[in-house]
Amino acid sequence: MRSALVKFTALVLAGLLAFAAWLAWFALSPVKLSASPLDFSVKRGSGLRSATRQMIEAGVYMPAWPFVLLGRISSNQANIKAGSYEVSMGVTPQELMRKITQGDFAQAEILFVEGWTFRQMRAALDAHPAIRHDSTGLPDAEVMRRLTGEKASPEGLFFPDTYIFGKGERDLTILGRAYRAMEKQLQSAWQERSPGLPFRTPYEALIMASIVEKETGRAAERPLIAGVFINRLRAGMLLQTDPSVIYGLGENFDGNLRKRDLMTDTLFNTYKRPGLPPQPIAMPGQASLDAALNPAKTDALYFVARGNGTSQFSRTLDEHNRAVTKYQKDPRAAR
Repeated sequence: MRSALVKFTALVLAGLLAFAAWLAWFALSPVKLSASPLDFSVKRGSGLRSATRQMIEAGVYMPAWPFVLLGRISSNQANIKAGSYEVSMGVTPQELMRKITQGDFAQAEILFVEGWTFRQMRAALDAHPAIRHDSTGLPDAEVMRRLTGEKASPEGLFFPDTYIFGKGERDLTILGRAYRAMEKQLQSAWQERSPGLPFRTPYEALIMASIVEKETGRAAERPLIAGVFINRLRAGMLLQTDPSVIYGLGENFDGNLRKRDLMTDTLFNTYKRPGLPPQPIAMPGQASLDAALNPAKTDALYFVARGNGTSQFSRTLDEHNRAVTKYQKDPRAAR
Protein backbone atom coordinates (compact mmCIF):
# COMPACT_ATOMS: atom_id res chain seq x y z
CA MET A 1 0.00 0.00 0.00
CA ARG A 2 2.80 2.37 0.96
CA SER A 3 4.66 1.49 -2.22
CA ALA A 4 1.59 2.28 -4.34
CA LEU A 5 1.19 5.65 -2.60
CA VAL A 6 4.82 6.48 -3.24
CA LYS A 7 4.44 5.57 -6.89
CA PHE A 8 1.28 7.63 -7.17
CA THR A 9 2.93 10.62 -5.54
CA ALA A 10 5.91 10.25 -7.83
CA LEU A 11 3.63 10.14 -10.86
CA VAL A 12 1.77 13.26 -9.69
CA LEU A 13 5.04 15.11 -9.09
CA ALA A 14 6.35 14.01 -12.48
CA GLY A 15 3.14 15.20 -14.10
CA LEU A 16 3.35 18.54 -12.31
CA LEU A 17 6.97 18.96 -13.33
CA ALA A 18 6.13 18.06 -16.92
CA PHE A 19 3.24 20.54 -16.94
CA ALA A 20 5.43 23.24 -15.37
CA ALA A 21 8.04 22.54 -18.05
CA TRP A 22 5.41 22.78 -20.77
CA LEU A 23 4.02 26.03 -19.34
CA ALA A 24 7.55 27.46 -19.22
CA TRP A 25 8.05 26.38 -22.84
CA PHE A 26 4.74 28.04 -23.75
CA ALA A 27 5.67 31.26 -21.94
CA LEU A 28 9.01 31.53 -23.77
CA SER A 29 7.98 30.36 -27.24
CA PRO A 30 7.11 32.98 -29.90
CA VAL A 31 3.43 33.19 -30.79
CA LYS A 32 2.11 33.51 -34.33
CA LEU A 33 0.74 36.86 -35.48
CA SER A 34 -1.65 37.70 -38.31
CA ALA A 35 0.65 40.62 -39.23
CA SER A 36 3.93 42.10 -38.09
CA PRO A 37 3.89 44.60 -36.55
CA LEU A 38 0.44 43.95 -35.11
CA ASP A 39 -1.65 46.52 -33.25
CA PHE A 40 -4.20 45.52 -30.65
CA SER A 41 -6.11 47.35 -27.94
CA VAL A 42 -7.17 46.40 -24.44
CA LYS A 43 -10.36 48.16 -23.41
CA ARG A 44 -10.69 50.05 -20.16
CA GLY A 45 -11.96 47.84 -17.34
CA SER A 46 -10.80 44.59 -18.98
CA GLY A 47 -9.75 41.66 -16.81
CA LEU A 48 -7.17 39.06 -17.79
CA ARG A 49 -9.65 36.80 -19.63
CA SER A 50 -11.17 39.71 -21.55
CA ALA A 51 -7.74 41.12 -22.46
CA THR A 52 -6.64 37.70 -23.69
CA ARG A 53 -9.74 37.39 -25.86
CA GLN A 54 -9.17 40.87 -27.34
CA MET A 55 -5.57 39.97 -28.26
CA ILE A 56 -6.61 36.72 -29.91
CA GLU A 57 -9.40 38.44 -31.86
CA ALA A 58 -6.86 41.03 -33.06
CA GLY A 59 -4.59 38.34 -34.52
CA VAL A 60 -2.40 36.98 -31.70
CA TYR A 61 -2.59 33.22 -32.34
CA MET A 62 -2.23 31.36 -29.03
CA PRO A 63 -4.43 29.22 -26.76
CA ALA A 64 -6.21 31.35 -24.20
CA TRP A 65 -6.23 29.15 -21.11
CA PRO A 66 -2.44 28.75 -20.62
CA PHE A 67 -1.99 32.53 -21.05
CA VAL A 68 -4.66 33.16 -18.40
CA LEU A 69 -3.02 30.57 -16.14
CA LEU A 70 0.35 32.25 -16.69
CA GLY A 71 -1.13 35.52 -15.50
CA ARG A 72 -2.66 33.93 -12.42
CA ILE A 73 0.52 32.12 -11.46
CA SER A 74 2.51 35.34 -11.79
CA SER A 75 -0.15 37.28 -9.80
CA ASN A 76 -0.69 39.66 -12.72
CA GLN A 77 -4.39 39.06 -13.36
CA ALA A 78 -5.40 42.23 -11.52
CA ASN A 79 -2.80 44.47 -13.17
CA ILE A 80 -4.16 44.72 -16.71
CA LYS A 81 -3.55 48.17 -18.24
CA ALA A 82 -5.96 49.47 -20.86
CA GLY A 83 -4.39 51.00 -23.96
CA SER A 84 -3.12 50.38 -27.47
CA TYR A 85 -0.19 48.04 -27.99
CA GLU A 86 2.11 47.04 -30.81
CA VAL A 87 3.91 43.68 -31.10
CA SER A 88 6.17 42.16 -33.74
CA MET A 89 7.02 38.67 -34.90
CA GLY A 90 8.97 36.78 -32.24
CA VAL A 91 6.99 38.11 -29.27
CA THR A 92 6.39 35.50 -26.54
CA PRO A 93 3.46 35.09 -24.12
CA GLN A 94 5.74 36.20 -21.29
CA GLU A 95 6.53 39.44 -23.17
CA LEU A 96 2.84 39.93 -23.96
CA MET A 97 2.02 39.56 -20.27
CA ARG A 98 4.68 42.11 -19.37
CA LYS A 99 3.32 44.58 -21.93
CA ILE A 100 -0.30 44.50 -20.82
CA THR A 101 0.50 44.52 -17.09
CA GLN A 102 3.16 47.23 -17.18
CA GLY A 103 1.39 49.46 -19.71
CA ASP A 104 4.09 49.19 -22.37
CA PHE A 105 1.92 51.04 -24.86
CA ALA A 106 2.54 51.60 -28.53
CA GLN A 107 3.52 55.24 -28.73
CA ALA A 108 3.02 57.94 -31.29
CA GLU A 109 3.70 61.66 -31.31
CA ILE A 110 2.27 64.88 -32.68
CA LEU A 111 3.95 68.24 -33.16
CA PHE A 112 2.14 71.52 -32.53
CA VAL A 113 4.20 74.19 -34.27
CA GLU A 114 4.93 77.65 -32.89
CA GLY A 115 2.80 80.20 -34.71
CA TRP A 116 0.02 77.79 -35.63
CA THR A 117 -3.59 78.84 -35.21
CA PHE A 118 -6.08 76.63 -33.41
CA ARG A 119 -7.56 75.71 -36.77
CA GLN A 120 -4.17 74.34 -37.86
CA MET A 121 -3.86 72.42 -34.60
CA ARG A 122 -7.24 70.79 -35.11
CA ALA A 123 -6.36 69.88 -38.70
CA ALA A 124 -3.18 68.14 -37.46
CA LEU A 125 -5.16 66.23 -34.83
CA ASP A 126 -7.85 65.20 -37.31
CA ALA A 127 -5.25 63.96 -39.80
CA HIS A 128 -3.29 61.86 -37.27
CA PRO A 129 -4.05 58.14 -37.76
CA ALA A 130 -3.09 57.11 -34.21
CA ILE A 131 -5.49 59.51 -32.46
CA ARG A 132 -9.06 58.80 -31.41
CA HIS A 133 -11.05 61.68 -32.93
CA ASP A 134 -13.66 62.64 -30.35
CA SER A 135 -13.72 66.37 -31.14
CA THR A 136 -14.09 66.17 -34.92
CA GLY A 137 -16.94 68.42 -36.03
CA LEU A 138 -17.38 70.11 -32.66
CA PRO A 139 -17.39 73.93 -32.63
CA ASP A 140 -14.28 75.49 -31.07
CA ALA A 141 -16.34 76.82 -28.15
CA GLU A 142 -17.66 73.33 -27.38
CA VAL A 143 -14.11 71.92 -27.44
CA MET A 144 -13.13 74.53 -24.86
CA ARG A 145 -16.21 73.77 -22.77
CA ARG A 146 -15.23 70.12 -22.61
CA LEU A 147 -11.66 71.05 -21.67
CA THR A 148 -12.30 73.84 -19.19
CA GLY A 149 -16.03 74.03 -18.51
CA GLU A 150 -16.23 77.42 -20.21
CA LYS A 151 -17.03 78.42 -23.78
CA ALA A 152 -14.07 80.65 -24.62
CA SER A 153 -11.90 81.34 -27.64
CA PRO A 154 -9.19 78.66 -27.83
CA GLU A 155 -6.73 80.74 -29.85
CA GLY A 156 -3.26 80.86 -28.34
CA LEU A 157 -4.16 78.82 -25.25
CA PHE A 158 -2.11 75.73 -26.18
CA PHE A 159 1.63 75.30 -25.85
CA PRO A 160 3.52 74.35 -29.03
CA ASP A 161 5.60 71.23 -28.45
CA THR A 162 5.97 67.57 -29.42
CA TYR A 163 3.49 65.46 -27.47
CA ILE A 164 4.07 61.71 -27.09
CA PHE A 165 1.01 59.55 -26.42
CA GLY A 166 -0.25 56.01 -26.54
CA LYS A 167 -1.87 55.02 -29.79
CA GLY A 168 -5.62 55.43 -29.61
CA GLU A 169 -5.41 58.39 -27.22
CA ARG A 170 -8.33 60.84 -27.34
CA ASP A 171 -7.69 64.13 -29.12
CA LEU A 172 -9.29 66.00 -26.20
CA THR A 173 -6.79 64.40 -23.83
CA ILE A 174 -3.87 65.63 -25.96
CA LEU A 175 -5.40 69.09 -26.21
CA GLY A 176 -5.82 69.10 -22.44
CA ARG A 177 -2.10 68.43 -21.99
CA ALA A 178 -1.19 71.26 -24.36
CA TYR A 179 -3.63 73.60 -22.59
CA ARG A 180 -2.20 72.85 -19.15
CA ALA A 181 1.34 73.23 -20.50
CA MET A 182 0.54 76.73 -21.76
CA GLU A 183 -1.08 77.66 -18.45
CA LYS A 184 2.07 76.54 -16.63
CA GLN A 185 4.51 78.30 -18.99
CA LEU A 186 2.49 81.52 -19.08
CA GLN A 187 2.16 81.71 -15.30
CA SER A 188 5.86 81.03 -14.86
CA ALA A 189 6.78 83.77 -17.35
CA TRP A 190 4.27 86.15 -15.72
CA GLN A 191 5.90 85.65 -12.32
CA GLU A 192 9.31 86.50 -13.80
CA ARG A 193 8.11 89.51 -15.83
CA SER A 194 9.88 92.85 -15.98
CA PRO A 195 8.32 95.62 -13.88
CA GLY A 196 6.18 98.34 -15.40
CA LEU A 197 4.79 96.45 -18.39
CA PRO A 198 1.47 97.71 -19.83
CA PHE A 199 -0.29 94.37 -19.26
CA ARG A 200 -3.09 94.02 -16.72
CA THR A 201 -3.36 90.22 -17.00
CA PRO A 202 -1.34 87.23 -18.20
CA TYR A 203 -3.84 86.92 -21.06
CA GLU A 204 -2.85 90.35 -22.39
CA ALA A 205 0.79 89.24 -22.28
CA LEU A 206 -0.21 86.12 -24.22
CA ILE A 207 -1.79 88.29 -26.91
CA MET A 208 1.45 90.25 -27.22
CA ALA A 209 3.49 87.04 -27.34
CA SER A 210 1.35 85.76 -30.20
CA ILE A 211 2.02 88.95 -32.18
CA VAL A 212 5.77 88.67 -31.54
CA GLU A 213 5.63 85.03 -32.66
CA LYS A 214 4.06 85.94 -36.00
CA GLU A 215 6.28 88.98 -36.62
CA THR A 216 9.61 87.13 -36.74
CA GLY A 217 11.19 83.72 -36.81
CA ARG A 218 14.46 85.09 -35.45
CA ALA A 219 14.86 84.33 -31.76
CA ALA A 220 17.37 87.14 -31.28
CA GLU A 221 14.91 89.75 -32.59
CA ARG A 222 11.89 88.76 -30.52
CA PRO A 223 12.81 90.85 -27.43
CA LEU A 224 13.48 93.88 -29.66
CA ILE A 225 10.18 93.52 -31.49
CA ALA A 226 8.36 93.11 -28.18
CA GLY A 227 10.15 96.26 -26.99
CA VAL A 228 8.92 98.23 -30.00
CA PHE A 229 5.30 97.20 -29.50
CA ILE A 230 5.43 97.92 -25.78
CA ASN A 231 6.90 101.36 -26.51
CA ARG A 232 4.01 102.00 -28.89
CA LEU A 233 1.45 100.89 -26.31
CA ARG A 234 2.98 103.20 -23.71
CA ALA A 235 2.98 106.09 -26.18
CA GLY A 236 -0.66 105.50 -27.15
CA MET A 237 0.36 104.67 -30.74
CA LEU A 238 -1.40 102.15 -32.95
CA LEU A 239 0.44 98.83 -33.05
CA GLN A 240 0.06 98.56 -36.85
CA THR A 241 1.07 94.90 -36.97
CA ASP A 242 0.31 93.10 -40.24
CA PRO A 243 -0.11 89.58 -38.79
CA SER A 244 -3.03 90.77 -36.67
CA VAL A 245 -4.70 92.34 -39.71
CA ILE A 246 -4.17 89.11 -41.66
CA TYR A 247 -5.72 87.09 -38.83
CA GLY A 248 -8.76 89.35 -38.88
CA LEU A 249 -9.22 88.78 -42.61
CA GLY A 250 -9.48 85.04 -42.00
CA GLU A 251 -10.19 83.00 -45.12
CA ASN A 252 -10.52 86.19 -47.16
CA PHE A 253 -6.75 86.66 -47.03
CA ASP A 254 -5.25 85.43 -50.30
CA GLY A 255 -1.59 85.70 -49.33
CA ASN A 256 -1.13 89.29 -50.50
CA LEU A 257 -1.78 92.07 -47.97
CA ARG A 258 -3.11 95.13 -49.80
CA LYS A 259 -3.75 98.72 -48.77
CA ARG A 260 -7.49 98.11 -48.83
CA ASP A 261 -6.97 95.30 -46.31
CA LEU A 262 -5.27 97.75 -43.96
CA MET A 263 -8.29 100.02 -44.32
CA THR A 264 -10.84 97.24 -43.69
CA ASP A 265 -12.01 97.54 -40.10
CA THR A 266 -12.05 94.31 -38.12
CA LEU A 267 -11.55 93.57 -34.43
CA PHE A 268 -7.96 92.68 -35.30
CA ASN A 269 -7.06 95.65 -37.50
CA THR A 270 -4.36 97.31 -35.40
CA TYR A 271 -4.01 100.02 -38.07
CA LYS A 272 -7.53 101.15 -37.20
CA ARG A 273 -8.02 100.15 -33.56
CA PRO A 274 -5.84 101.15 -30.60
CA GLY A 275 -4.30 98.78 -28.10
CA LEU A 276 -4.03 95.02 -28.29
CA PRO A 277 -6.36 92.89 -30.41
CA PRO A 278 -9.06 91.12 -28.39
CA GLN A 279 -7.36 87.71 -28.34
CA PRO A 280 -4.15 85.95 -29.41
CA ILE A 281 -3.65 85.46 -33.14
CA ALA A 282 -1.55 82.28 -32.92
CA MET A 283 0.16 79.86 -30.56
CA PRO A 284 3.32 81.51 -29.16
CA GLY A 285 6.35 79.49 -28.16
CA GLN A 286 8.48 79.89 -25.07
CA ALA A 287 10.84 82.43 -26.67
CA SER A 288 7.95 84.71 -27.59
CA LEU A 289 6.42 84.43 -24.11
CA ASP A 290 9.75 85.37 -22.58
CA ALA A 291 10.19 88.26 -25.03
CA ALA A 292 6.74 89.70 -24.34
CA LEU A 293 7.29 89.65 -20.59
CA ASN A 294 10.98 90.59 -20.63
CA PRO A 295 11.32 92.86 -23.68
CA ALA A 296 14.55 94.51 -24.74
CA LYS A 297 15.12 98.07 -23.55
CA THR A 298 15.04 100.10 -26.75
CA ASP A 299 14.08 103.56 -27.99
CA ALA A 300 12.79 102.12 -31.27
CA LEU A 301 9.18 102.70 -32.27
CA TYR A 302 9.33 101.17 -35.74
CA PHE A 303 10.82 98.23 -37.61
CA VAL A 304 10.76 96.99 -41.17
CA ALA A 305 11.83 93.70 -42.70
CA ARG A 306 15.13 93.86 -44.54
CA GLY A 307 14.15 90.98 -46.79
CA ASN A 308 16.79 88.57 -45.47
CA GLY A 309 14.95 87.45 -42.34
CA THR A 310 16.15 90.35 -40.16
CA SER A 311 14.59 93.71 -39.33
CA GLN A 312 15.73 97.33 -39.34
CA PHE A 313 14.71 99.19 -36.17
CA SER A 314 14.14 102.96 -36.10
CA ARG A 315 13.49 105.55 -33.40
CA THR A 316 11.73 108.16 -35.56
CA LEU A 317 9.24 108.13 -38.43
CA ASP A 318 11.82 109.78 -40.74
CA GLU A 319 14.33 107.01 -40.03
CA HIS A 320 11.65 104.42 -40.57
CA ASN A 321 10.55 105.92 -43.90
CA ARG A 322 14.13 105.89 -45.13
CA ALA A 323 14.46 102.25 -44.07
CA VAL A 324 11.24 101.37 -45.89
CA THR A 325 12.54 103.03 -49.05
CA LYS A 326 15.85 101.24 -48.77
CA TYR A 327 14.70 97.75 -47.94
CA GLN A 328 11.26 97.43 -49.49
CA LYS A 329 11.52 99.57 -52.60
CA ASP A 330 15.03 98.39 -53.47
CA PRO A 331 15.10 94.60 -52.77
CA ARG A 332 18.78 94.42 -53.79
CA ALA A 333 19.71 96.43 -50.69
CA ALA A 334 18.59 93.53 -48.46
CA ARG A 335 21.06 91.09 -49.93
